[in-house]
Parts: sequence; structure tokens; C-alpha cells
Amino acid sequence: MDPLLPPGPAAAGGLAPSSAVVSLLLADARLPVGGHTQSAGLEPALRSGLPPEALPAYCRARLATVVPTEAATAVVTAHLLRSAQPASPTRLAEVAAHWAARTPSDAQRHTALELGRGLLRMAGRLWPGHPLLTGWTVPPVRPLVLGAIGAVAGVHATDLARVVAYEDVQTVVAAGLKLSPADPLDSLAWTWELLPDVDAVALAVGSLTRPVEIPSSSAPQIEEWAQAHSRATRRLFRA
Repeated sequence: MDPLLPPGPAAAGGLAPSSAVVSLLLADARLPVGGHTQSAGLEPALRSGLPPEALPAYCRARLATVVPTEAATAVVTAHLLRSAQPASPTRLAEVAAHWAARTPSDAQRHTALELGRGLLRMAGRLWPGHPLLTGWTVPPVRPLVLGAIGAVAGVHATDLARVVAYEDVQTVVAAGLKLSPADPLDSLAWTWELLPDVDAVALAVGSLTRPVEIPSSSAPQIEEWAQAHSRATRRLFRA
């Protein structure tokens, strides 16, 4: 736990939850923050002809492109907020600009804002009045809010990045069961196979500290699908 920051909520016995336990909470699909409305672009991908059996390959494509950007943004945000004296959300301006520059799809940026608002509301309930969670001067997009939560709760950088990558895989897999019903055990096996890729993302970005270091891997097809989906009038998921 960073000594500059107030402690998080105490668990039974007066102990603050560990980084690993908070990570489990953040990766829980049952969080009431709107994640169930997302398919991580799988719905438009399937509509465009992506075969359901290519779902693991689709996850790997995301883990190699858009996910490192999101995970690194969260990690860098947490680092900047931990090191600020005094800690202040105004430190988010630079990292927010770098994230936006690496997220050219306005549909993806809008989705990140919707999800971030839900996360910020949740965090405000768990850490009411915390200075890193109030008075935001930049749009509270999801990776920045996750970074702020990581700073507040003392989540290790690699754990925070791992949450982002794992949640992306789980979002795709869970949406796949609704969009193209299959054996849930197959989905579980796909997730298991992707865990090394999740860890690879966490290890690659967990040590980043500067906004300029946030990776920017082009994903034009995923971005095009996101744009098309945002204009669709018949869809199961919001994004």
C-alpha cells in the first residue's frame, strides 16, 4: 500500500484486502458496472463472417493490439497517481491524451467512457470521498478509472494489467456463448489456453511508468467493426 494514499476498506479483522484479492474483485463478471452489455467487438465480428471456432484467435488478436494499450494505460495511470505529491486526478491529463491518440475509433472511446463511469460509481461506493476518485478533470474512461482504483487499493501493476487482459478474454468468451451457443466447457478450455497470453500482456506492460511508453498496435479491422456496430439498429450487445 502506498503510504501517500489513504487505506482501502478494511476486511474482517481490520486488514486491508491484498492486491490479489482486489484483482479477483475487479475481474468478477458479476460486478454491476455494465460489463455484461459488452462483447469486445465479437458481435460485429461474427456478423461480418468470423467463424465461431476462430474465437480464440480473435482473443489473441485483441491481446496483441487493443488490450496492451488498455492495460498499459491503467498501469501508467496508477503509477502517476501513486507518485503524485499531493496525489491529484489532474495528473491524468497527459495519460488520457496518449490513450485517446491510441484509440482512434470514437465508438471504442465512447464505450470506454460508459464503462468507466460505471466503475467510478462503484469505486465511489467502496472508497467514498477518496481524493483520487472525485473531482475528475478528464473523461473517466475505463482504463484510467481502473488505474485510479489500482492506486487507491494498492493493486500491483502486473496484477492490474492482468485484470484488464483477463477481463477482455472473458468478455469475448461469455459473449460467444450468447451469440453462437456452444458447449460451455469448450469456452472454458479456450480461456485456459489463453491464460499464458494474458500473463504475457501483464508482464510486458507491468513495468511501464510514462504515458509515452503506452503501446500503440494498430487494429483497423477491430476498429472498423466497432464503428459499424455503433450504427447497427439490431444488436444484442452495446459494443
